[in-house]
Amino acid sequence: MISKVATGVARTVGAARARVTEWRAERQRVALVPTMGALHDGHRALIDHARRQADRVVVSIFVNPKQFGPREDFGAYPRREGDDLDLLRAAGVDLLFAPPLEAMYPDGFATTVSIAGPLTTSLEGAHRPGHFDGVATVVAKLLNQIGPDLAFFGEKDWQQLQVIKQLVRDLDLPLEILTVPTVRDSEGLALSSRNAYLTPAQLITAQKLNRILQDVASKAAKGDIADARSAAPARLREAGFDSVDYVEIADAETMQPAPVASGRALRVLAAARIGTTRLIDNFPVELST
Repeated sequence: MISKVATGVARTVGAARARVTEWRAERQRVALVPTMGALHDGHRALIDHARRQADRVVVSIFVNPKQFGPREDFGAYPRREGDDLDLLRAAGVDLLFAPPLEAMYPDGFATTVSIAGPLTTSLEGAHRPGHFDGVATVVAKLLNQIGPDLAFFGEKDWQQLQVIKQLVRDLDLPLEILTVPTVRDSEGLALSSRNAYLTPAQLITAQKLNRILQDVASKAAKGDIADARSAAPARLREAGFDSVDYVEIADAETMQPAPVASGRALRVLAAARIGTTRLIDNFPVELST
């Protein structure tokens, strides 16, 4: 069991870089786990993977306004740095980088990192215009600010993960992006900071999402892609979801809709709402070989 460590806290880029520079002088490998806080066991899994593969672990907490739309939950997004810091200490994190808004986007900030094409304009990109520009911009800044050897992201935000991989490839950023499987509750619901919005009754409905998507993935694996895709939204609404943004069976890398089971890796991705809470999830399509 990892004992609690004296997790340092950096509020400025200069302070974070100074700590990383010390570690670099000792030839230590540095991992970054970017988060928006409200940490849970899914984040803990990212940290645990990072600890196993790096000498030092930095976790960033920054609720990034640029990836929220005008009618989304930026103001309501849970913020609880005290509890988060307790988790980071228990997990053995070396440094929390928690910059204020003005440190990330000072007066005069005028740069946006934008990745063109279907990867960012389909699915989440279609329903949350500008979202991936905000993600790419803040991740590019964090990777530049910390300069890690490794950065860890979860599979729950699958499309975002592909966007970040594209960013790193296109800009020749000198680090490795590593992924961690989605952590789920006892009923299979993907852990998310937004799950805190759910009432007990809504939680029961939310836990049906993964079961329906697994069934969709199973049918798609048998070649029934069109039928599996078309039937899924009605199944979610029948299960108690108030609305469905999308259910898609797509190429796992490009996010292009899959017309047939062509042998390429496929993914079932979905976004649906219960009340005001928007949930996303995804599963691989296990194609037979």
